Amino acid sequence: MRAIRVAPLALLGASALTLLAPSAAHAAPDGATSTFNPTITPSVIAPGGRVTLGAGGCTGETTVTSGIFDTTTIPSGSTTATATIDTDARRGAVYAVTFACGSTGTSRNVNLTITGGATSTPTPTPTTVPTASSTALVPGGVRGGLGGSSGAIDTVEVAAGATLVATAAAGALYFARRRTADRRH
Repeated sequence: MRAIRVAPLALLGASALTLLAPSAAHAAPDGATSTFNPTITPSVIAPGGRVTLGAGGCTGETTVTSGIFDTTTIPSGSTTATATIDTDARRGAVYAVTFACGSTGTSRNVNLTITGGATSTPTPTPTTVPTASSTALVPGGVRGGLGGSSGAIDTVEVAAGATLVATAAAGALYFARRRTADRRH
């Protein structure tokens, strides 16, 4: 049995993937590079604690959403805002926090870890009886998101992906037929 020589095909596939890999500088919709760098301080917090949300590099309004605190807006001209983590956040879990910069249309996710320890910044216990208005649900609920599956379709990436799939299928077919032909002789 002859050894299959796949090195040239593998090299071609690796080269194509390298060319299609996203660059380190994320492109903004207008073609400029974006320096949008959101932060969460601290990045590990107990339920009920307060975090500082930073929107470095965004010159417009930034909307911050997550399933463990209310939607927060960092106004244009400001770089930070604070949010209080829900007291029912699951201890030991890692939650995604989405920052959407309004001026560039760029969206980034930052992870926030919930600890199992006590809250570093305790929140006072309410002394009033809750009313219907203070316990009402926020319209719209939690935004689950599509995980980056929606957005503009880049035709160059789609064409390159289709080319890679076709090349891989053609290569597999070639080697399968060649192998069958070798067994007949």
